[in-house]
Amino acid sequence: MKQFTGLIVKAISGFYYVEAADVLYECKARGLFRKKGITPCVGDKAVISVFEDGTASLEEILPRKNVMIRPPLANLDRLFIVSSLAEPAPNLFIIDKMTAVAISKGIEPVVVFTKTDLADGNDLLKIYRDAGLTAVATSAHSSADQQTLMELLNGKVSAFTGNTGVGKSSLLNRLFPDLQIETGAISKKLGRGRHTTRHSELYKVGGGYVADTPGFSTVDIERYELLLRDEIAGCFPEFRDYLGQCRFSTCCHTGEKGCAVLEAVEKGTVSRSRYNSYQAMVQEVKDIPEWKLKTR
Repeated sequence: MKQFTGLIVKAISGFYYVEAADVLYECKARGLFRKKGITPCVGDKAVISVFEDGTASLEEILPRKNVMIRPPLANLDRLFIVSSLAEPAPNLFIIDKMTAVAISKGIEPVVVFTKTDLADGNDLLKIYRDAGLTAVATSAHSSADQQTLMELLNGKVSAFTGNTGVGKSSLLNRLFPDLQIETGAISKKLGRGRHTTRHSELYKVGGGYVADTPGFSTVDIERYELLLRDEIAGCFPEFRDYLGQCRFSTCCHTGEKGCAVLEAVEKGTVSRSRYNSYQAMVQEVKDIPEWKLKTR
């Protein structure tokens, strides 16, 4: 038996595929992970045992710097939150929530708008750039901002995530034609795409790795990714200059008198849509006990 340290690049049907010593090993996880309540996921650095008959087992998950619940990924440097400008229309709440979740975990969010051939994205780009976030726009018929995306991916462990049908897989295929990831057409009746990506998988590209992830719905995000109420404001970069400036130290920035954040919204220095998303995030956790949020 030999042991190696490697990277989990794919997890499917109870098998974990670990890249170690330039070889891809198919591994089963030992029962101790279940006993310890640990779920290995793509992006984990792991110790594996390789036996003389060629079989391999997952022995240990090394310490993580971060982990996402949805999509289930570990040790990310950047999260590319992809949204189409049309077909389907952008859901700003999902974008804002995912950027906040990423920031809470020490992951740099990048907002990517696709399908600029169908709608103009300049107003949305301004919202996110003014908020201090990296935001780019592109389409299947244009190379605009594709070089920027390539530079952001270079040497990093990243993931593309977003609603079903926004063009995550198509965009990755344009950036890296050799990937040949399966894509699906948008349903004209439903206005959304089919789930062509069924599992998360890391691909080696540009000196780093990038994951394509299954599309999700608003319900998925509301169920799986919830932050502590007191953490949410700090995950909106444009709020930070105003935190601590409110009339009352207990201000929750949800409409209280003398709220510096609300004043900034009324002056137009903080986006109204971003502030509405903040309020919605606070509302969805206000009745959930803090201990229950910490165990999610």
